[in-house]
Amino acid sequence: MITAPKVRLLLLILTVSGVLSGTRMTAQADSDSDSTVAKVIVDTSITLTGLTPSFTLRGVPGETVTENGAVSMRVTTNNAAGYVVTVRPVSTALVGSIAGNDDVIPTSLLEIRGPGQGNGFTSLAPGAPVQVASSAGRSAPGGDIVGNDYRITIPSVRSDTYSGTLDYVATTL
Repeated sequence: MITAPKVRLLLLILTVSGVLSGTRMTAQADSDSDSTVAKVIVDTSITLTGLTPSFTLRGVPGETVTENGAVSMRVTTNNAAGYVVTVRPVSTALVGSIAGNDDVIPTSLLEIRGPGQGNGFTSLAPGAPVQVASSAGRSAPGGDIVGNDYRITIPSVRSDTYSGTLDYVATTL
């Protein structure tokens, strides 16, 4: 009788560390940390919003016409040194809207009064911005409301609607 050879099976259990063991070992957690610095850079900003799109002074030649509160705007800035607001006419004259009307009204006849003028009116002139408001500090959180009054003594010109553009500029100090 021939018998089959006996085979022996050897079972080894290896753990992560390579040590023979019949027990389980839990791997140890590892961690590391570091820090960063958050920086927020706040730039100076200024906005001029809500500017009255147009206003009208109406009268006859020789009459002085005044419109209190003709223009208003909101100035908003975070600049601690404050701001100034200026206005200047774009051209030297207000021109008529009727074709063929060569009459003009010099913009120097248009006068403005704002917080920058106190109680008096100041004539406008191209190339010479007139300061109409200022603040020595930043605006209120919702902005500062600025108003301007306008006045003109109407010259002897043809009946028409005369217009011209006025540029307002808000600048931080």
